[in-house]
Amino acid sequence: MDEQTPPPPDHGSTPPPPPSVSGSPTDFLKGVVGKRVIVRLTSGVDYRGVLSCLDGYMNIALEQTEEHVNGMVTNRYGDAFIRGNNVLYISAAESL
Repeated sequence: MDEQTPPPPDHGSTPPPPPSVSGSPTDFLKGVVGKRVIVRLTSGVDYRGVLSCLDGYMNIALEQTEEHVNGMVTNRYGDAFIRGNNVLYISAAESL
């Protein structure tokens, strides 16, 4: 073999791990603005809606919001504003 020819693949070894999703939390948050999200509060209550905006303190504005307690819808709001110190996490409700 010369230096330009790559070695043949080794079929006896384990396959490489799948590529991991990389990116910062800021990239994730920018990517979910305008999409459906689930916001879990420290109290355990979930709010599901369309993320309209958020700031550096994690203050969140949601549209078409539903409040979920123990998996059951308890209220529906047009717009909801959630103070950031109550937020445990934000997750995408739809694939990115």
